[in-house]
Amino acid sequence: MTQQGLFELLIKVIVLLTALPVHECAHAMMASRLGDQTARNLGRATLNPLAHLDPFGSILMLFTGFGWAKPVPVMSRNFKNVSVKKGMILVAVAGPLSNLALSLAFMVIYKLIFLVAGGMGLLTASDSIFALGIILETMITLNIGLAVFNLLPVPPLDGSRLLTALLPYRIYYKLMRHEQLFMLVLFLLLWSGILSTPLFFLRYYVFRGLDLLTFFMGGTIF
Repeated sequence: MTQQGLFELLIKVIVLLTALPVHECAHAMMASRLGDQTARNLGRATLNPLAHLDPFGSILMLFTGFGWAKPVPVMSRNFKNVSVKKGMILVAVAGPLSNLALSLAFMVIYKLIFLVAGGMGLLTASDSIFALGIILETMITLNIGLAVFNLLPVPPLDGSRLLTALLPYRIYYKLMRHEQLFMLVLFLLLWSGILSTPLFFLRYYVFRGLDLLTFFMGGTIF
């Protein structure tokens, strides 16, 4: 494997050990806060990657850049002081929002590093700073990509849980019975490239939104 290949693999490993565990832990923590301790009792309310990573999904992430973690079990009947619909929506959006928060944190770190390095005149003399910049840029874009992808309203993605606010229970549960079929269709759409353009624009505008939130740290990243 070339040096560039090893560098790209390192970035994927970092994503695997941060973005996916943060996403799943956020689901578990929100469910626990709402009264359902199922995921917490199973050891899923943790940032430990070993508690969340799916073997096959992890392998795909390393070799293709696309993968998944083990889904967090949620027993909505255990929710307290919140309706089932509202509870499922809160649990669902917790994952994508955690990745957006992670993207924002990486963006602040990125801009802070280059702000300090630029002020000290180190940018033209340090390859390590640029290497770190590439890693942080990739972490930002991949976390945004994970958030945007999971908000698609297709079962079993998090966005499908938002349908609980729009659909009657009987229709929603009928759709959930066909999760595997929906997932197969989603894979086919990804493979065909049909979703590439809309996902690109969604990622781009979310990125620009986060970039604007950190404008006080000096301009944009790209």
